[in-house]
Amino acid sequence: MGMISNLAAYLTLIRPSLARSHHKLIMARRLHASRTIGVDKNVWVEFTQLAADYQAVNLGQGFPDFSPPQFVQDAFCKAVSGGPQMHQYTRAFGHPRLVKSLAKFFSRIVGHEIDPLEDILVTVGAYQALFCAFQALIDDGDEVIIVEPFFDCYQPMVLMAGGTAVYVPLRPKEGSTVLSSGDWVLSAEELASKITPRTKAIVINTPNNPLGKVYKVEELQMIADLCIKHDLLCFSDEVYEWLTYDGAKHVKIASLPGMWERTITVGSAGKTFSATGWKVGWAMSSGNLIKHMKIIHQNSVYHCATAAQEAVSHGFDREYELFGTPESYFQQLPAMLQQKRQKLASCLQSVGLQPIMPEGGYFMITDISSVKVDLNDESTKDESYDFRFVKWLIKEKGLATIPVSAFFSSEHSKEFDKYIRFCFVKENSTLEAAEDILRKWSQKE
Repeated sequence: MGMISNLAAYLTLIRPSLARSHHKLIMARRLHASRTIGVDKNVWVEFTQLAADYQAVNLGQGFPDFSPPQFVQDAFCKAVSGGPQMHQYTRAFGHPRLVKSLAKFFSRIVGHEIDPLEDILVTVGAYQALFCAFQALIDDGDEVIIVEPFFDCYQPMVLMAGGTAVYVPLRPKEGSTVLSSGDWVLSAEELASKITPRTKAIVINTPNNPLGKVYKVEELQMIADLCIKHDLLCFSDEVYEWLTYDGAKHVKIASLPGMWERTITVGSAGKTFSATGWKVGWAMSSGNLIKHMKIIHQNSVYHCATAAQEAVSHGFDREYELFGTPESYFQQLPAMLQQKRQKLASCLQSVGLQPIMPEGGYFMITDISSVKVDLNDESTKDESYDFRFVKWLIKEKGLATIPVSAFFSSEHSKEFDKYIRFCFVKENSTLEAAEDILRKWSQKE
């Protein structure tokens, strides 16, 4: 009996090791698909974790640390207590009430009737709208021109669709003091020179992240003329469309003649109503384009959260009635953020930095080339200057920002590695904590 007990105990000990060996044997083959190669790094994963590790004041990640307006919070609460239907699947391509609200609201913006069932796809945030666009409309060998700086997901999404990304940067005007994001311009000649017979689309972001540039009508018309001339699509990321300052006006490129049929316009309830965690976004275009995106959506995510869509629809219904009035949240939010923008700009200027004043969006970039610090961290010595600087700022000063070269391709990032990005869409207490860090640092220098 003792031998049997000992043998049983021995087998119990070796069984896990055999299982581990078996798993190693199975896992020895390559598991990952080739489309994941080269797109594994993500600046948000890296710097969000670093900020958390050092408990830094976070002006890096782009989300408000204040609540959405009460009317959409109330609408959400009403939705989740509104009976069993609000907790079950809704229409796969967009909750009926929401697509009708979006179509009604944006029809008067773009200047023609939008079909709620054919021309709109509701997605899990703007991120998924972009993913569906690239997967549905970009094929192997297609070239996609991305205007830099760009939100960092555009590049991997092009690559995963089998396309080739081609880059054209916005650059500061030559021979002038750059004080505003409006002083960064897109060269029509450079953009035209990148178009080849393989070019399928041009990707723009207005208001731009991280720069805050709001494209003028003349700039959009130049892009539209090239799209029409060369039969190109335009992917227009407009998640910050209601956040413009100093009289800058956001114009939808889809509203220009000949562009509705070839433009995918991407929007975000998270940015519109300061509720980024709800993850409700949408794409709008001609039904001839949206129908292909629906195929990607139905075979991946399929459906978005019903109650969140219901709440967003109430938000847009309210804004439709109040549009252009002082009571409109689309008037109140940018007015509030303009004050926060000025608060951050004044802080940066007071410590000797020169911010680039954004015309729109959540963010402000500043030139750090005049700042002298000892970046002696050996673990970062092979990284670009702004990455090293931001890591130093988090670790040594407890303030989190984002390096701007992360928004540029490798071929152009060196030109822009002396800028860092701050998010000013924060409570005043958060901005004041950041100001305190910067002032103390400045006084020690």
